[in-house]
Amino acid sequence: MNNTQSTEVIFELSKSGRRCHKLPACDVPASHALSALIPQEHLAEKPPPLPEVGEIDLIRHYINLSARNMSIDTNFYPLGSCTMKYNPKRHERLAALPGFASLHPLQDDDTTQGMLEILFEMQQFLAEISGLSAVSLQPAAGAQGELTALFVAAAYFRDKGQAHRRKVLVPDSAHGTNPASAALAGFNTVTVKSGKNGLVDIEDLKSKLGDDTGVFMITNPNTLGLFETQIKIITDLLHSKGALVYLDGANMNAILGITRPGDFGADMQHYNVHKTFTGPHGGGGPGSGPIAVRDFLAPYLPAPVVVKDGARFKLNFDMPKSIGRVRSFFGNVGILFRGYAYIRTLGPDGLRKVSEQAVLNANYLRTRVSKGYEVPHTGPCMHEFVASAHTLLHKRQIKAMDVCKRLLDYGFHAPTVYFPLVVKEALMMEPTETESKETLDAFADALLKIKDEDPEFLRNAPHTHIVSRPNEAKAAKEPILRWTPNKQ
Repeated sequence: MNNTQSTEVIFELSKSGRRCHKLPACDVPASHALSALIPQEHLAEKPPPLPEVGEIDLIRHYINLSARNMSIDTNFYPLGSCTMKYNPKRHERLAALPGFASLHPLQDDDTTQGMLEILFEMQQFLAEISGLSAVSLQPAAGAQGELTALFVAAAYFRDKGQAHRRKVLVPDSAHGTNPASAALAGFNTVTVKSGKNGLVDIEDLKSKLGDDTGVFMITNPNTLGLFETQIKIITDLLHSKGALVYLDGANMNAILGITRPGDFGADMQHYNVHKTFTGPHGGGGPGSGPIAVRDFLAPYLPAPVVVKDGARFKLNFDMPKSIGRVRSFFGNVGILFRGYAYIRTLGPDGLRKVSEQAVLNANYLRTRVSKGYEVPHTGPCMHEFVASAHTLLHKRQIKAMDVCKRLLDYGFHAPTVYFPLVVKEALMMEPTETESKETLDAFADALLKIKDEDPEFLRNAPHTHIVSRPNEAKAAKEPILRWTPNKQ
């Protein structure tokens, strides 16, 4: 077990004979029938070489590690496109109630009526918010929700005898998961260009739209934080060719209660519960990516879905055209419950206010940041906006990464950097609705100060953190995920 005091020195805490817990002796005799379940050749001859530490050392190790992390509970986290919203602690307490947390997914429906009713209502809420007819809560994350929706589309086209529709159109500003999901679902991806205004180029779309087009995947508002004002023209074009429109719902938190994807022509969409409805976010999970679809696509949704049978709720597996399960059991129920609590807490009017405040905060921050950084697309944004350090790079050799690393010294997490790819030296910022004006002003002040700091000083930032600039590519490709005992 390692405790890093600096970037060079590593202290090994494990010392032979130290303990913080002692396991009881095995109470299953070697001759007992249970021992025969594990063949003798698979039994270890000696205990595994686990770290040996005292309790106080163990506690300090993990507490010190946790203190090095940034989180939404400790710092402003303007991570554009990822929407690091505050997680209300009330919802955490509700989700931890034994009646919910202690349920087992294999219990009989008769013993889980309360949770099934909540999930049934969640399906109804998400259908209403999207303006679509049917919902599956099963996908485990937004990216899997995309993939599931494309599986549904593929099944629909096969059923109609239109398996030749293998082309998926994707804007050049799309999230990277869009083309990846299309490829995994067996489609071929074609990129549609954006115009100078950051919106879909209609003429380029027309030139690539054909009878072989299956789906157009569009994010609205898009990743530049702009609402696609021609969305109805786009959806009408797709429908005129018999194609479907998929709405990447990653940015639904900008339009809650204001407009609905189903109303402007989308046939399918996913939600990111952690982004739109404040489930915990980060650390690789947990996620939840429900999808909503039009009525003619409902038969192909993953089974089961929750249905109401008289006064009783049950899981319906009788869906012969279903694409089948995409996740074990029913989905990430604990995160779905947190989203349910959020929707119930706010109600329709409250959800609309969430989006209105998110848009207001983003436009306020955009206006302040634009006094020192280039903002390529002028005019009001939605919930997020993209600034650029391109001018700083040209004039002072300061990169977007230098700005972001320096922000850590000021106590702020960096915005999303170098995405979307259509903006050079991109700095993608999303303040969310819960941040105060004082926090936004402090963040803007830091950005405006950083742009005038010494370039060499910035290139070596951060200066106040134990880890400065690790080799991120190597860390992703060669992660050290396990402790290994000291061989000396």
